Amino acid sequence: MHKFTKIIASIGPKCEDKKTLTKMIEAGIDLCRLNFSHDTGKVQGKKIDLIRNISEKLNVPIGIIIDLQGPKHRIGDFKTEDKYPLKIGQKFIFDSASKLGDSTRVQLPDSDVLNSLKAGDRILLNDGKIEMVVDSASPGKVETRVLRGTEIWSRRGFNLPDTEISTSVLTEKDKKDLEYALTKNPDWVAISFVQKPEDIAEVRDFIVARTSHPVKIIAKIERPNAVERITEIASVADGIMIARGDLAVEVPFEKMPAISRHIIRECRKMNKPVIMATQMLGSMVNSEFPTRAEITDVANTAYLRADSAMTSEETTIGVNPVNVIETMSKILEYADYDVIANPYEWSRVENIPENDWSRSVASMAYLNKASAIVVFARDIDIATQISCRKPEIPIIAVCRERLIANQLCLIRGVAPIYDEDLFAKKDAFNSARLFGVNCGKLVIVDEDKISLRTLD
Repeated sequence: MHKFTKIIASIGPKCEDKKTLTKMIEAGIDLCRLNFSHDTGKVQGKKIDLIRNISEKLNVPIGIIIDLQGPKHRIGDFKTEDKYPLKIGQKFIFDSASKLGDSTRVQLPDSDVLNSLKAGDRILLNDGKIEMVVDSASPGKVETRVLRGTEIWSRRGFNLPDTEISTSVLTEKDKKDLEYALTKNPDWVAISFVQKPEDIAEVRDFIVARTSHPVKIIAKIERPNAVERITEIASVADGIMIARGDLAVEVPFEKMPAISRHIIRECRKMNKPVIMATQMLGSMVNSEFPTRAEITDVANTAYLRADSAMTSEETTIGVNPVNVIETMSKILEYADYDVIANPYEWSRVENIPENDWSRSVASMAYLNKASAIVVFARDIDIATQISCRKPEIPIIAVCRERLIANQLCLIRGVAPIYDEDLFAKKDAFNSARLFGVNCGKLVIVDEDKISLRTLD
């Protein structure tokens, strides 16, 4: 049994040594995520080198995602390290003054943020545990009223679900981190707190100006205005991450499942891969076993036909990162098998033209009961588009470049093979055998040519 849904593992202190990382890759990792909110520069560069080294040694393509911190906002410092009490209904001021805060006010250091706030906007602090609403706004100052929360203290992060911030999606830290990361030739770059399609264009221009390496861009959906513009954002990004951590703070929690389904539908129509992220197996930070709810959550990633499931703290600081990947692999393998054995109508996306060529490939495979689809991949586009039709057989992508194989590690149901000789000879049969397909019919796709052949 092969899993169709891919696994992205966040790499941190508990899994960045060669022995542990090798075991995790053998257990089912398809891509590694490096979070530049924490280690940056040469520290992350050493991790990239280690991942590449293990990938070559095992002869297994492994994609690398660079995840930039983005404009993560925090309030300023208070006069003491104590927690200051809050009362429901009390007034509280955020301003640009550099003096230390007290029980009535504190600095909001980002002038772009402060000047973007308007009456009626909500401010959510400390992962939504504190909620305030802006009663009045003037240059360099907003007066708010406390709706929820009992105490506040220094350097709390905050979210602004009702505010579009007039600022660059790339902070100065992000620019330095990305400039260095590009020297290591990552496969994907994830952009935090995307609000609009222009944010993707800004990052792409930054990348193109610094490297000819064709890095792919993932837009992290963490804000309500990004959900509202998901079609526009997905049309210019190369992939989408449903970043449920910050998103679930900014939108009502009961809407999260429906929002996830909506994003997956829209991306599938546009042939864009989708990552499901945050707290997939959160209890396994401290436990050897997932909760029943987490098992269902991971399985739903497969049932919804998302491309990848992603770990966060479970692997970076968890007690047993290898066990996390083994557990996720088991859940996804069984759920993927269940999807194939019991397909359901929701998975069928409307508005795909009858003459769409990728639909024709999937239909040919289904009607002829093919064992696999073999694609000779010059880039990731053809295999990705076929994957978005969700055929229930593996898509074996033979790549002439390691980069293409690494990038295809993200795409559901695609088994990338980096082999220049197989690609040059257009050897579909031996490519299928490498993946374990030894008999049956193959649908073979080479650029605009589609053929059906029998493997004996």
